[in-house]
Amino acid sequence: MVMHFLFVWILFGFTSPLLSVENTENACVHQDLSDLPGFFADGDIVIGGLFPMHYRIAEPDQNLTYKPATPRCHGFDTRSFRWAQTMRLAIKDVNANPILLPKVQLGYKIHDSCATHVAALRATLSIFNEPKESSSKMCSVHSSLKMIIGDSGSSQSAVVSRLLQPFKIPMISYLSTCSCFSNRQEFPTFFRVVPSDDHQVKAIAKLVKYFGWKWVAAVSEDDDYGRYAFQGLFEEFRKIGVCVAYYEIIPKVYNRKRILEIVDVIKKSTAKVVISFAGEGELYPLFSEYAYQNITGIQWIASEAWVTASLFSPGEFYPSLGGIIGFAIRRGEIPGLKDFLLQVNPTLNPNNSLVKEFWSTMFGCSFYPLNVSDESGKMLPFCSGHESLEEKYSTYLDMSNTRVSYNVYKAVYAVAHSLHNLLSCEAGKGPFENSSCADITNISPWQLQQYIQNVSFTIMEEIISFDQSGDPIASYDIINWQKGLDGNIKFVTVGRYDTSNGAGNELWIHENAIIWTNHQTKVPTSVCSESCHPGTRKGVRRGQPLCCFDCLPCTDGETSNQTDSVECTQCPSDFWSNAERTECIPKEIEFLAYDEIGASLTVIALFGACLTFGVLGIFHYYKSTPIVRVNNSELSFFILISLALCFLCSIAFIGEPADWSCMFRHTVFSVTFSLCISCILGKTVVVLMALKATQPGSTIMKWFGPLQQRIMIFCCTFIQIVICAIWLISMPPFPVKNTKYNNSKIILECHVGSALAFWCVLGYIGVLACMCFVLAFLARKLPGNFNEAKYITFSMLIFCSVWLAFIPAYVSSPGKYTVAVEIFAILASSFGLLFCIFAPKCYIILLKPEKNTKKGILGKSNTNTYKEEIVVFTPLNQLAHLIPVVGFIIVVDEADHGCIVRKLDNVIGTLD
Repeated sequence: MVMHFLFVWILFGFTSPLLSVENTENACVHQDLSDLPGFFADGDIVIGGLFPMHYRIAEPDQNLTYKPATPRCHGFDTRSFRWAQTMRLAIKDVNANPILLPKVQLGYKIHDSCATHVAALRATLSIFNEPKESSSKMCSVHSSLKMIIGDSGSSQSAVVSRLLQPFKIPMISYLSTCSCFSNRQEFPTFFRVVPSDDHQVKAIAKLVKYFGWKWVAAVSEDDDYGRYAFQGLFEEFRKIGVCVAYYEIIPKVYNRKRILEIVDVIKKSTAKVVISFAGEGELYPLFSEYAYQNITGIQWIASEAWVTASLFSPGEFYPSLGGIIGFAIRRGEIPGLKDFLLQVNPTLNPNNSLVKEFWSTMFGCSFYPLNVSDESGKMLPFCSGHESLEEKYSTYLDMSNTRVSYNVYKAVYAVAHSLHNLLSCEAGKGPFENSSCADITNISPWQLQQYIQNVSFTIMEEIISFDQSGDPIASYDIINWQKGLDGNIKFVTVGRYDTSNGAGNELWIHENAIIWTNHQTKVPTSVCSESCHPGTRKGVRRGQPLCCFDCLPCTDGETSNQTDSVECTQCPSDFWSNAERTECIPKEIEFLAYDEIGASLTVIALFGACLTFGVLGIFHYYKSTPIVRVNNSELSFFILISLALCFLCSIAFIGEPADWSCMFRHTVFSVTFSLCISCILGKTVVVLMALKATQPGSTIMKWFGPLQQRIMIFCCTFIQIVICAIWLISMPPFPVKNTKYNNSKIILECHVGSALAFWCVLGYIGVLACMCFVLAFLARKLPGNFNEAKYITFSMLIFCSVWLAFIPAYVSSPGKYTVAVEIFAILASSFGLLFCIFAPKCYIILLKPEKNTKKGILGKSNTNTYKEEIVVFTPLNQLAHLIPVVGFIIVVDEADHGCIVRKLDNVIGTLD
């Protein structure tokens, strides 16, 4: 880079800073750059000025066989021309101020940079040049140039700043906003009165977030201004979750094909918000085609470079560009500016080509006497120079939009105040080595930079100062493009962004004052995918930006209570998501309560218990009748009492499970059923043993008397009690919250504790039932008119069938229905035993009393013929246990304290 500047220095032959000499006898001849148009004024200290008074530069002539002419610039910019006039006015005001710089006159050299790098570089070198010819003495002194104000474009300013660095000449830009200039290592002599794009980037990001736009597009010019701005903006977008649909770059050199491609991308994209960092000159071809194709519905966000560009204010742009919103630098009133602008006239500056071109542009005329036509071929009238600027509306005289002009004004005054502080330095209190001050007769540019860095002054109630990076305090007006009464676009302030308000309070927007694209008052939307409502989460689409997603409902047990949730939150174990999946609600607690099912089962259980007690009452009332006596009334009473307990124990299964109820329900169920089956087993055994007792000489019945029967029933029941005791001591049943079957419910149920003990209890009852069934089955063909073994066999068959069916139904039943199935099995088996064993007897007792006699039980009459007689001595206390063996006639012999048992076929005997 240094070699590059040395080459430039040698090329132009500067002996003093940036001065080139070509020694002659008495004069030095400088490199001739005097053909560049501009404005000049002599002074003790000269300030250079660079302004893009044209939009573009013509292609250079590559023919090197003759001296090339100065490249011509095209597209005169009256707005930038006003900026140049503002600099002249500011210097005039400073020179007229008797306090600010009383002993120093400021001069200026202002040139056109044509908004391009090459033209800006050539204009800078022209500013450095002294008059074409001067005495040798003039060539040996320092140049009077101490400062440059410019340029507008960041790329041009970067080129100029790098050129000035070897010579320590500072520059102040009025519109270069690239964040790159804040790097003091790369741009040590650069200052600006316009905020850095870092602040504008943050402002745009906050604006996008404020209006909820998630899907935006980007268009920039092909230079550092656009590239650096979007580099920072994309980083801000990543922080707030905004995606960029596309990023298009407008070429510096006009290319219609490329412009059409960009317009086509804008039309086809789903992004309805487009952000642009570009100059108005680069945007003009794009917006001309954009308006020509009548594209609407796109909300543009403008950077400060073009948000107040008068180039787009004509009414034909409004249908497409109306509603644009963007950030503009602070506006200020410049006293006397309009009057000064009105003084610009070709008759007063007959040799200034810029003034003539300005006049030609304003009035559409030509200063050439020959016929001259414009680009469309229309003949232009001759310019007299007496046309009235005041009578013609133009952006040149529009004082409502003096933002950049105000920046130029501030830049000049920053230089003036810095010079004032430099000239006011007191010996021994200076900022330089040994506290020295600058030599006012030989001021070096680097010494002026020291004072610029620390300058602070107030102008129009605004404090002007620079931080260590050469940047000012960031402040923007938010501008909205609205339709004026004349049909043209007017720039309306609808908000403000000011970093001095503190973090979080920078942005203020008057939303109701904004007119959006298509003349809408409602904020436009721009999203790749609609927001996901609470209860859903975002599912990213593969291969697409994060802003393009599908809304997936949260699964059961998960919730999302915010819009655009990235993930769903799992509910705590005792909670479940509501139907909308927006909040966690306590899980429904389910158990077999006294609701419809519980109440029905309770009624059935109580009915069964009452029915059992009714049968017990009937048997007790008719206990002296033959049918009760022959059915072993003691065992029948035991069976009925245990059946009643079986019915009642089912009620213990209804209600909320607790520690005591879980232990009680299982143990009382197992003990009562064991007692019931044990009694039936005892009755069945007695029937079979009575058959054995008919054999001659058999004494087996003495082992099956009432005491032995009670002992057998007790032992069978006690075994179950022991199993239950071990169960309760080791691993008793306990209540649990079951969520495995249905995650949305908490099923309160009793866990069996020890599965082995539980199945041992059921298995033991099953063993007793099977034994009873087998023995009753063996006795089913005993002779007689009333054979009870048949009914016991059938009751055991029903009992076993119910409990075998219970197992798969119990395992597969959900929630509270599991307990209901268990209760149903208890009730069904209990009713089976009750009806099968006792219904036939109650039928005879209540409805067929004629059969409840000796004749009815024996079944036949009128014969005393013995076919066979077997005499067995049997104690009287065992008589009742032989009576159930129907088919035998018992003749009591009280003298022998026994009885004779005779096997008869058809006998009517006497029963005492």
